[in-house]
Amino acid sequence: MIELEPGNALEISLKEDAQGRDRVEISLQSPGCSLQLTPHQARVLATELIMAVNRAEVRSNLKHGQNVVRAVPSTEQRRNLLNQAFAK
Repeated sequence: MIELEPGNALEISLKEDAQGRDRVEISLQSPGCSLQLTPHQARVLATELIMAVNRAEVRSNLKHGQNVVRAVPSTEQRRNLLNQAFAK
């Protein structure tokens, strides 16, 4: 069970349909709706979810990396700092 917000959770479980086939059921508690997927459909959904999370993490790392690069002084700024240090 994954708590999305207080009083609303997502539950993932394995069920059997009327013909005895396995189904992956994704249920939202609060509105009382569910989605039943074949194992193949569930695997595709999981893969898409993982890929989206990876893209979000890469995007976040790139944004963080750009901020780090911006924080590094340029060569000219470093020379000025050295000149100031040795000028004293």
